[in-house]
Amino acid sequence: MTTTLSPKDAKPEEHRKVRRPKSARAGGTMHAGPVAYIILALFTIGSLFPLVWTAIAASRDNQRLAENPPPLWFGGNLFDKLEVAWEDANLGEAFLNTTIVAGISAITIVVLSTIAGFAFAKLKFKGRNALMLIVIGTMMVPPQLSVIPLYMMVAKLDWTDQLQAVIFPSLVSAFGVFFMRQYLIQALPDEIIEAARVDGASSWRVVWHVVFPAARPAMAVLGMLMFVQTWNDFLWPFLVLTQTGNPTVQVAVAGLGRGYTPDQSLIMAGALLGTLPLLLVFAIFGKQIVGGIMQGAVKG
Repeated sequence: MTTTLSPKDAKPEEHRKVRRPKSARAGGTMHAGPVAYIILALFTIGSLFPLVWTAIAASRDNQRLAENPPPLWFGGNLFDKLEVAWEDANLGEAFLNTTIVAGISAITIVVLSTIAGFAFAKLKFKGRNALMLIVIGTMMVPPQLSVIPLYMMVAKLDWTDQLQAVIFPSLVSAFGVFFMRQYLIQALPDEIIEAARVDGASSWRVVWHVVFPAARPAMAVLGMLMFVQTWNDFLWPFLVLTQTGNPTVQVAVAGLGRGYTPDQSLIMAGALLGTLPLLLVFAIFGKQIVGGIMQGAVKG
């Protein structure tokens, strides 16, 4: 004979509901604690301090910068120093030249890296792994080792003090190929490529209508990285360009404040002007780039 327990006779543990925190529930929003806000605030202050210090130093003079403790607030010479740096370094032409160099390099690297990354990620051909190892191996070679032979080639082509001497060596990037290959392995399913092949699409049509749309988030990130890298490049442009010919921003800023006693505030003013365009570009396109990264993460 079996007995049935009534709800009153059941153990309290069996009817006790397990309450989960709001952050763990489906669709719940996770809230950061005060420690997280403190860490983020410290990180933000530390990241912004070099830029703020550059602006403070640009608004002072050499005598005040040499004092101890150094100034921690702005002076009254910031706009005057910016105007002098703009005129002395001919930054108007330098900005135009750097925009041309960085824009062409970024676009070319993104397109070629996407095509090469697709080939290494999805196409099967002999020697694929060996070629990929060679591409990765070139990333381990210090760029300073290629300066002398590259300068000899530029001199033979009579490209010194011309923008093509800076543009052509930066049209490809091993990092870009590796970056796009790793992204396309996860973000581009093989079934989509096979479906395009069944519909009669050629290889270039697959690249244009399938690969480029799927790789758009990674292409935006790579383009921004390559643009910033080319904009900030100093060593190679400094060797092949002059400050009076076709300077880039970094070469033009390097000519500021020269003399028996370099004007540190003028140098800082030029550095601040050279940084502002990058901040403006990221302020305009930063949301789209971060959104592209998140979109790619969800696809992967």
